[in-house]
Amino acid sequence: MAAPRKENIKEMVLDSLLTLLETKSFNEITLAEVAKTAGISKGTLYYHYKTKGEIFFDLTDRYLSRQWDDLIQWTENKEKDTSIRRLVKYVVERNVANASFRMQLYSEAQLGDAELKRKLSKRYSEFQKLISEKIAERTDLNADFLTWLILLVSDGMIIQSAISNPEFDTEKFISDGTRYLTRFEGGE
Repeated sequence: MAAPRKENIKEMVLDSLLTLLETKSFNEITLAEVAKTAGISKGTLYYHYKTKGEIFFDLTDRYLSRQWDDLIQWTENKEKDTSIRRLVKYVVERNVANASFRMQLYSEAQLGDAELKRKLSKRYSEFQKLISEKIAERTDLNADFLTWLILLVSDGMIIQSAISNPEFDTEKFISDGTRYLTRFEGGE
């Protein structure tokens, strides 16, 4: 049997970390556990990654890249309703879909991983600009303000989800928010 290709090893490592994050916090996970879960040696892991932070950022980068690609594909599909109301709903739903992972990402960046914080801030800004551009194509509303509002509301929703607040209904909030936004579009 041939050894996995270099790209496949990185994907295996990222998938392994994601699997481990389902049951443990980032700080509880060791590189040895990541290697074992990936089915590779620690030496192979260290060849590709020197720290958990590097793996975590690549996992984050993969997640954000997929969100980016999905958003572009969705907004460019002429058969889809990509009105401002649907665009906001689309972005918010996808942002809160991985609340646990995102909370761990924010926590790690906040607790002192300066490189992760720098990279996350850069990607956040890139994502904000893309969403703002897509909003500006659909409305005369202040696209930068609306985009930051969407991102900040999404982050707040992630926190509510992470603390399992029984008073907060994510789906109802998204539904009410998109109905409210329809008023600014001229209504349905």
